[in-house]
Amino acid sequence: MDGRESLDRSSAEAARTAPGPDGHPPYHANESFESDRGQQGPVASSANGSSGAVDSVLQSDIGVNTILTRLKQSVASAREFAAFLKKRSTLEEEHAQGLKKLCKSSHESSRRPDNRQGGYSQHYNEVIGIHDRLADNGVQFALSLHQMHEDLHDLAGNIERGRKQWKQQGLSAEKRVQDSEALMEKAKAKYDSLAEDYDRARTGDKQSGRVFGLKGPKSAAQHEEDLNRKMQAADSDYRSKVQTAQTQRHELVTTQRPQAIKAIYDLINECDAGLTLQLQKFGMVIVKAQLHMTASFNEKLLLSNGLCVSPLNGQSTQPSHRSLRDVVFQIDNAQDLKGYISSFAGKAGQRSTDISYQPHPSMAPTQQATPIPPQSQGMPINQSNHPDRFMPEPPHHPDSQTPVSPYVQQPDSSFIPPQHPSEPSYQGSPRQQTFPSSSGQSGPPPLGYSQPQSPLYPQHSQSPAPISTSANDPNADLPPLKPVFGVSLDDLLQRDGSAIPLVVYQCLQAVELFGLDVEGIYRLSGSAMHVAKLRAIFDNDSSQVDFRNPENFYHDVNSVAGLLKQFFRDLPDPLLTHEHFQGFIDGARIEDDVLRRDTLHAIVNGLPDPNYATLRALTLHLHRVQEHSGANRMNAGNLAICFGPTLMGQGSNIADAGWQVKVIETILHNTYQIFDED
Repeated sequence: MDGRESLDRSSAEAARTAPGPDGHPPYHANESFESDRGQQGPVASSANGSSGAVDSVLQSDIGVNTILTRLKQSVASAREFAAFLKKRSTLEEEHAQGLKKLCKSSHESSRRPDNRQGGYSQHYNEVIGIHDRLADNGVQFALSLHQMHEDLHDLAGNIERGRKQWKQQGLSAEKRVQDSEALMEKAKAKYDSLAEDYDRARTGDKQSGRVFGLKGPKSAAQHEEDLNRKMQAADSDYRSKVQTAQTQRHELVTTQRPQAIKAIYDLINECDAGLTLQLQKFGMVIVKAQLHMTASFNEKLLLSNGLCVSPLNGQSTQPSHRSLRDVVFQIDNAQDLKGYISSFAGKAGQRSTDISYQPHPSMAPTQQATPIPPQSQGMPINQSNHPDRFMPEPPHHPDSQTPVSPYVQQPDSSFIPPQHPSEPSYQGSPRQQTFPSSSGQSGPPPLGYSQPQSPLYPQHSQSPAPISTSANDPNADLPPLKPVFGVSLDDLLQRDGSAIPLVVYQCLQAVELFGLDVEGIYRLSGSAMHVAKLRAIFDNDSSQVDFRNPENFYHDVNSVAGLLKQFFRDLPDPLLTHEHFQGFIDGARIEDDVLRRDTLHAIVNGLPDPNYATLRALTLHLHRVQEHSGANRMNAGNLAICFGPTLMGQGSNIADAGWQVKVIETILHNTYQIFDED
């Protein structure tokens, strides 16, 4: 009876702490939302009131990072207990199945003529039957543990996805404010330097001589006037940067940071409550299993096990003899979370969030140092350059319930080459552009991705006239009027207005139209003479090249492939950049496939805009090439060997060449996980 009463108490306690109908765990009534600036943010509190140490940490610049680390620990604990349940389930199932086999063989042996029959056989078979029922109970116990493992594993997966989403949103908001304040400090330093120069020129000896400039000698008055003009421009820029920093800091402190902390805090509570609930269920499942196990000779063993799980009244006074139920119910999630956050109080610091305009002391008589109030309204808030790199938000379509990713391939769209615009009109990040289909246009067979209808790829109503590029054409030695090779991607973007260089676009187009089934594409070298002539044509005016006609590249698609690799080799900074080289190498060394993919994904998202857009176009193209590996013999591994050093540059350590190949191969194997919506 005591065991059953203990089970009932455990069930009642589990029901009290179980999640509500909406799937969220119950929250404490004394949960506080306090801040010295009025923002809303959850703070775990005790019955005596909220902890100042917890508030100071959560409201500081390390608040988001601190609580993200705590959420990561909760997810790790949930996964650890889920693994324990899985292993325990396996052991129980093996034991039960072994016991059933033993019962079956013993029952068959007892029916043999050389064994005793009569009353002994009857009672012996009853003993075997009892053990068979014990085995059935063990199977049910194993199934219960396995179900608990699956529930906890699903919970950990959902919490981890939420953690990644809020990590991206929370940290990107913090990063925007840090960048804005850094720009403000840089503008202030420039303003102070010019103000000091102007002050010296204004108070110095104006008759001491003349100052020589680029356009000839300047008088002291002219020099003073020139410095005054530069100082006024620097002052205006400094004021603008102060206003921007004030606005973004105000938005962060009052809205973005509290929202992120509250969401992460809710995830922590949900994960901890789910883990505690499974621990309580685990104790009750063991009690049920022990209560169902009864046998004459094994009664003492089973009773001892039952007392270990749930001692009788009066036998659990010593802490070392507490029941499993009592131990689990002693877990205090709120107190643990509060203690963890409070431990970072010494690292929170006393960083001041006040941002004000500070004029140079020499300008005090003529300029007022009135602090500019935060512009909470009427002033645009700078958005992140890459808001959709980790968790892109799909556009809303009222006529369809299925979200459409902005990077989904449109197989029925025509491939239209980008034209050289008269005026560059690049706006925003390439990750924010959509790629709609253009089914109404005519053209050659479709490529693996559609032509973006965005300012990145300005269109003209008329196609350029094809230029003559025959093998005996004397135009091969054209002057480099608009060089492409050896020019950085940023410079090409500013000049041509296209995030993807035109030479890359044309080469990808030619290979997809005419080279997907060519054996050894990108591995076999083309004609060096053809490559040199094509390079000269692109350096002269790349907007006049159209590779939809194979005559324009001498019907030599291998030369086009070689031209593309030559362009990437000649970049001043490799496509994957020197800055991120070591990060890519370290990520490639990770043995776990999923962790390696996620690490490289994060680094790819940190590339500059033109590098990201070009890498995306190239990866989608190479993915289509490997899909035709049955004909061209170029799988992901072979393509990675061809493009590894080309895209990453030559490192200082020759041993890194193998890891460069691993980087490209991992990206190709996870094309749509890295460049499409998760």
